[in-house]
Amino acid sequence: MSKSTIQATAADPTVAAAASQFLSPIVLGLQALTVNGKQAHWHVRGANFIGVHEFLDTLVAHAGGWADEAAERIVALGLPIDARLGQVAEKVSSTGAPAGFAQSSDVIAGVVNDIDAVIKSLDAAIEGLDEIDLTSQDTAIGIKAGLEKDRWFLVAHVSE
Repeated sequence: MSKSTIQATAADPTVAAAASQFLSPIVLGLQALTVNGKQAHWHVRGANFIGVHEFLDTLVAHAGGWADEAAERIVALGLPIDARLGQVAEKVSSTGAPAGFAQSSDVIAGVVNDIDAVIKSLDAAIEGLDEIDLTSQDTAIGIKAGLEKDRWFLVAHVSE
């Protein structure tokens, strides 16, 4: 088989387009969580400072990795993904992360709001991909499991 006859992807274009519609909001939400989580990391104050400060770095690393995983799934299906900051700012409507210094409980509440927005996109993807592309659905399920664990770790800092 010559190089020119190898298809760029084995994915059906209809499946790829449908999967991308579900995975793209996840990529953008996770990119926003990466940026906003780092902002929160720099500005957290008060009770639980060191634990929250250090865990936010972990969350940022996880969110960036999961964004990469979802984006690479879209690209593996043969489609591009635009997750530049301008696109993220245009498509991701809200952020819970404070802009400046804030108490750890307020930082956690804001970041948890951002996490919940991504989980909402993940839930839609998991449901919508069930009959479209099980591999993409599996990607969304794995990301959701990890993100829910990170959410739990954050909420544990302020739970009584």
